[in-house]
Amino acid sequence: MKRLRKMIHNASFFCLCLLLSTGVFGDTDVMKSVSVMEGDSVTLNTDVKVQRDDHTLWMFGPQERRIAEIHRQTIYIDATNTIFEKRLQMDNQTGSLTIRNIRTEHTGLYKLQNINNRGTSNKRFSVTVYALLPVPVITSNSSNCSSTSPSSSQNCSLLCSVLNVSDVTLSWYKGNSLLSSISVSDLSISLSLSLEVEYQDTNAYSCVLNDPFSKQTTKLDISQLCQMCLDKTQTPVSVTEGDSVTLHTDVMEVKMKDQILWMFECRPAQLTIIAEILNNNIFIYDCDDLRFKDRLQLDGQTGNLTITNTNKTDSGVYKLQINNGVSRCWGFNVTVYAHLPVPVISRDSSSCSSSSSSSGSSVSRCVLLCSVVNVDYQNNTLSNNTYSCVVSNSFTIQTEYVDITKLCSVTVILYGMLFFVVTVCLLDFSYLYHTPPCLY
Repeated sequence: MKRLRKMIHNASFFCLCLLLSTGVFGDTDVMKSVSVMEGDSVTLNTDVKVQRDDHTLWMFGPQERRIAEIHRQTIYIDATNTIFEKRLQMDNQTGSLTIRNIRTEHTGLYKLQNINNRGTSNKRFSVTVYALLPVPVITSNSSNCSSTSPSSSQNCSLLCSVLNVSDVTLSWYKGNSLLSSISVSDLSISLSLSLEVEYQDTNAYSCVLNDPFSKQTTKLDISQLCQMCLDKTQTPVSVTEGDSVTLHTDVMEVKMKDQILWMFECRPAQLTIIAEILNNNIFIYDCDDLRFKDRLQLDGQTGNLTITNTNKTDSGVYKLQINNGVSRCWGFNVTVYAHLPVPVISRDSSSCSSSSSSSGSSVSRCVLLCSVVNVDYQNNTLSNNTYSCVVSNSFTIQTEYVDITKLCSVTVILYGMLFFVVTVCLLDFSYLYHTPPCLY
C-alpha cells in the first residue's frame, strides 16, 4: 500500500511538471497601461528574447485582430489594416512592437501572445493616446469701458476658453494657488472658465489646461485685457429718422481670437453691451427698455454695427471695444434728426397797412408769414429777386419759394421802388401803389 501511494505521488508530481512545462499554468495575462502624446512613437516591450521556434503575435482591439507577428524569425506586418498606415515595426530580436507617429484612433487594447515549446504566455497593453492640447485663450468677458478713473475698484471680468477637448481639466491659478477648475470627460467639447480681478491687481494669474499626460498654460496680462477705456475720441454721425446707419470698426476680417464689443449709454453714464462677437459667434442684446427691438445687425466679418429704421431714441454715444491681445476702444456720437416739415408761407392780412412816402405817394405793405411746427429751430433765407423760406438743421433742409403773384397780387400799375423788411419769420414787401391793395 505504501508503495502504491508512493507511485501515485510520483505520478502526480510528474503530471504537474508536465502541465507546467506545456504551459497550462504558464498562460499568464499581465496588463500594463501606457500613455503617449499624439504624434510621438511608442514601443510595447515583450521583455523576452525571441527563440528560433517561437511564434510571437501582436493583436489589437476587442476582436483581437492580428496586426504583426514573428514566426520562425520571419516578421509579418498586416498591410491590410489601414488604421496603422505603415506605422508598425517589430524588433526581430525581442518581438517588441513600435507604433510611429501615433494617433488618437490607435488608443485601445494591444495583446501580445508568445507561443513556444515551453507553453503560451500573454501580455496586454492598454494604450491611451492623448491629443495635443490647445493653448487656452483668455479674453475679456464684459464691458471694461467705464467713465470712472483707473483707480476704481471695479472688477475686470475674464474668460479662459478651449475648443474640442476631452478628458481634460481647465483651471485658474493665482501664483501657484488653485482658484477654480472644471473637468470634462466627454469627446470634443468646448470649455470655458471665468475669473474676475481688479483693474489694478498686480498678482500673477494663469489659465492651465491639462490632461493626465501634458498641460498648456496661458499667463494673464492684466495691463492688456483689463484696460480702462478712457479714450474720449468720438466720431460724430448724423442720420435722418427712419434711415439705417452703419458704425464701422475699420477691421478687414475678424479673427477667431478677436472679441468685438458694442456698447450704448442705455442710461446716463452707464454703458450696456448691445452686441458682441466672441469666438466668431455673434450675440445681439438690447437695453433694458428694449428700445432697439430687433433693429441691430452685426457683420460677422468686419464687426460693423448697423441700426435699421432709426428713431430719435437711438441718439447717443456708442462705444466700440476690440480685444485681440491689446484692447482698443473709441466712440460714435450718433444724432438722429427727424424729417423736417415743409415751411408754409401765408399772407398776413392783419398786418397790412398803408403809409405815405417822402414823395407824397401812397405806400402799401404786403406782409408774409413763413411757419413751421414741431422743429428745434429754423432759418429764413432771402435772395435778390426770388424769395424763399428755408427751414434747416445741421443735416437736412426744406425750402418753400414765395409766389408773389399769388400772395401779393395787385390790380394797379406799381411804380417807384420795392421795399422789404425781414424780421425773424416775417417777410414784408413794400410797394408803391396809387391804391393800397389792403384798402381796395
